[in-house]
Amino acid sequence: MAAVVQKLTPIPNLERLSERVIRILGCNSRPMTLQGTNTYLVGTGPKRILIDAGDPNVPDYITNLKKALKDFQTSIQEIVITHWHHDHVGGVQDVCRDVMQSSDVKVSKFRRPEGKKEYDIGVPYNYVEDNAMFRTEGATLRAVFTPGHSDDHLVLLLEEDRTMFSGDTILGETTAMFEDLHTYMASLDKLLQFRPSVIFPSHGPVIPDPMEKISNYISHRLTRERQIEETLDQDLNALLTSTELVDRIYVGLADGLKLAANNNVRQHLFKLVKDGKVECVEKDGTQLWKKKTQSNM
Repeated sequence: MAAVVQKLTPIPNLERLSERVIRILGCNSRPMTLQGTNTYLVGTGPKRILIDAGDPNVPDYITNLKKALKDFQTSIQEIVITHWHHDHVGGVQDVCRDVMQSSDVKVSKFRRPEGKKEYDIGVPYNYVEDNAMFRTEGATLRAVFTPGHSDDHLVLLLEEDRTMFSGDTILGETTAMFEDLHTYMASLDKLLQFRPSVIFPSHGPVIPDPMEKISNYISHRLTRERQIEETLDQDLNALLTSTELVDRIYVGLADGLKLAANNNVRQHLFKLVKDGKVECVEKDGTQLWKKKTQSNM
């Protein structure tokens, strides 16, 4: 999510990115999906792995996926899902019905925590564990648990090329949303340890400088945290809503992105409360935030 509106890099509907990777754009562009959801065919043989399936009911995506399969004389061996959000898993039913013409399809992902609902794709999920391996001709993928953006998020490492499919943990442009900042930061640290050569994100263009990109993401989150603290420092007696903090910190942010910015700020505030640096006061059902000073620690 960007602090200001920016012009996005054009992404073609269909593009071969390497010997083993073909990108098919989900054709579902909107503020939170950028150019759309990137889905990927991985492998070199007559059957390949499809990573993610975009949104439901997007005929242009299905047309482009069929073209990719025809152009490269291949078919879909199985589908691997990076996480449960509908712009990644929602198109599975369409792919099964309109492309594979079969419901006997292996769809793998990490399981969500107990009590959390899954998106209904019409076929059973094959739940896998951390470091699960997916193999097809010309490609070996390893699934690594990287929660934070979502509670079931995984990235996939292409062992042959030391490349990474980052899902929504790292985006090609702007910064990512997250539902738990603490686990998200831990996942970013984990990505650094793999030292990928290239990142293929689920949104935005290919990332040719992964180590710099991941480091910038970490630095950005730490900077945002400092901005929140500095804003609260300006008046130690002030009680601010998260919306007021967004307006003061994200200057020039498009209205369509303010909800996401507010979610991110709240995650930072929850973390700062745990760190003992900020306190929350509830008034008339509204959460208000202030800097925790020495006198009230």
